[in-house]
Amino acid sequence: MSSSPTAPTTHRTGTVVVGGGQAGLSTSWFLTRDGVDHVVLEAATAAHEWADTRWASFTLVTPNWHCRLPGYAYDGPEPDGFMTRDEVVAWLAGYAGTFGPPLRERTRVVALTQREGGGFVVDAEGPDGAERWEADHVVVATGGYHQPIVPAWAAALDPALTQLHSAEYEQAADLPDGEVLVVGSGQSGAQIAEDLHLAGRRVHLALGDAPRVARFHRGRDVMTWLAEMGLYDTAVAQYPGGVAAREKTNHYVTGRDGGRDIDLRRFAREGMRLYGMLADGRGTRLSFRPTLTAALDAADDTYRSICRDVDAFIARDPAAAQVAGPEEPPYEPVWVPPEDPTSLDLAAAGVTTVVWAIGYRPDYRWVRVGAFDGTGRPTHVRGVSGVPGLFFLGLPWLHTWGSGRFLGIAADAEHVAGHITGRPTSETLPAAELARRTSPGPLAAVPAGR
Repeated sequence: MSSSPTAPTTHRTGTVVVGGGQAGLSTSWFLTRDGVDHVVLEAATAAHEWADTRWASFTLVTPNWHCRLPGYAYDGPEPDGFMTRDEVVAWLAGYAGTFGPPLRERTRVVALTQREGGGFVVDAEGPDGAERWEADHVVVATGGYHQPIVPAWAAALDPALTQLHSAEYEQAADLPDGEVLVVGSGQSGAQIAEDLHLAGRRVHLALGDAPRVARFHRGRDVMTWLAEMGLYDTAVAQYPGGVAAREKTNHYVTGRDGGRDIDLRRFAREGMRLYGMLADGRGTRLSFRPTLTAALDAADDTYRSICRDVDAFIARDPAAAQVAGPEEPPYEPVWVPPEDPTSLDLAAAGVTTVVWAIGYRPDYRWVRVGAFDGTGRPTHVRGVSGVPGLFFLGLPWLHTWGSGRFLGIAADAEHVAGHITGRPTSETLPAAELARRTSPGPLAAVPAGR
């Protein structure tokens, strides 16, 4: 005779925060400050994704001074440097100890439903079995990167190939001998291609439509310039195209070895093989769209456009002019593809590994509440959904370009927490002021045109 399943242990709290990464912990900081009863449920361990889904040579692409959470900021010796993966993990590991959040690790939420009469029911699986949490408010702080994207036709490729997603890549030495195809030229794809290239592996890179940006311009990090120009504080609705900006791919650049540009043309000149967008494949044969030349040109156009915007800002702002380095000539291509290749035989080229770096899709199937659009993405205004008491946090472009970064999470978390507590949002220092306080002058030893 089978036994009936054990009834879940039921708890009651004011707010359930789902996710113990930087977004969830930032929310908890404000709720803890205001004495709000709440719990943070984390499926693994706090901020684990920084250790689990970044490769060995990973570095931040934003300067260390961007690393700011509520009540906690980077205070090391290199505000204009770029922390490595392990340094970021160590920095984040110290955060929870500064305020003692009510964090329950290894507690996976499996369902969120609305409670009859108001509020929510959160069902979870914890270390001691099933749990049920009843709450008036829920903050979904699981980010927007849930399911790694691999095309369905990847299963039709030669089974002898090793295939992995960028989230699984650790280092070149772990891959089988042979050449490597990296699919995708966003931040992860471009940096993994660089990592393999620097390790001496022959790399084939299929480009998407990602733009690029200079690491340094006029003697300072470009992202410091952009902060002073107000780009990180501009609401998404104020950008051309409005919320469509949320679909944009981030610019590729690297913080490796102190920071530098990623110039795919230079890599090609050094032996990397470049292609346009990957269209299809079967067995060992791949086909590409003839978009390589256009993709390289568009990325360079964005690079030059951002540099011109910085130049214009320096020209009209006396304070910026005082710290700016000398004018720099615009970027000129160091290599031009002789043609746009449209096919590749992996076996003939000696390719043994494919690294998929084409992003993630959201997965909110466990949220059984009507708060999503037709693509499965949450509908919200700065994290406040149309369902009373339900909030989202940690999404790229939740409110500003800074929302998906350390730099913007505190303001967004305070905004969401204020809707829960009724406490007005305090005045938050804009990124421009933070940039001035942490990086007051030109970077020494940054030559023009680096």
